[in-house]
Amino acid sequence: MNQPTPDQLQIFLDIATEAVMAAGAILEAYWGRLETVEEKGRPGDLVTAADRDAETIIIKVLQRHVPQHGVLAEESGKLGETQSEYLWAIDPLDGTTNYAHQYPVAAVSVGLLISGIPQVGAIYNPFRDELFRAARGLGATRNRHPIQVSRTSDLNKSLLVSGFAYDRRETSDNNYAEFCHLTHLTQGVRRSGSASLDLADVACGRLDGYWERGISPWDIAAGVVLVEEAGGKVSAYDGSPLIMDSGRILATNGYIHEQLSHELLQVCSFSSLK
Repeated sequence: MNQPTPDQLQIFLDIATEAVMAAGAILEAYWGRLETVEEKGRPGDLVTAADRDAETIIIKVLQRHVPQHGVLAEESGKLGETQSEYLWAIDPLDGTTNYAHQYPVAAVSVGLLISGIPQVGAIYNPFRDELFRAARGLGATRNRHPIQVSRTSDLNKSLLVSGFAYDRRETSDNNYAEFCHLTHLTQGVRRSGSASLDLADVACGRLDGYWERGISPWDIAAGVVLVEEAGGKVSAYDGSPLIMDSGRILATNGYIHEQLSHELLQVCSFSSLK
């Protein structure tokens, strides 16, 4: 991999920022005005016109600036130069169920993977007007101000966040046991319904750790960069390097990473832990 220069990463970050802000405006325009909400095949896996239109504008921004790059979009799949080492992973509306119920916890997430490694990320929550940005080696910010992870070092004093996959009704590998176990060991476990915002909240120190199964690269590509650039750690459940398409992620402030990994391994399925 030819690592981009800081100037090139800054350009990519600005492109990601333009994309999430444009999509965020669409989410605001549709807010409370959805005519239909559809299911994508699994109960609770929703899609709306806001998802589709937000994705369209993100793709247009990327095609205008970097037509030679590939795109992995939640609704459209792989597009463009998919063999390129540059792949944009985009979630036009992370938190569709929240959005459809007018529960204002949702965001646009745009991340750039270079040779499979997240290098650039932008996440925008239009309902709190919070813009999170990060690029490898350039730090992480919230509304252009530097952010860093918390310093909580005791799992018993931590506040965590997690989520549940859409197939939780059909599979025994559904995160319920882990959620209950860690609720008893910490000051609490939250569930926001938006993986990108969970990672952003870890990055800015509001939360100390996050884990989840059943996620896709577009859910986490941007957030991984945020957490790491804010001083945190991201890995597989067992502490080994994160595999982006594994469906599982562990992200913390770094201080509780080993403790949280240990507890997850005590209670979760021992098949395909990475």
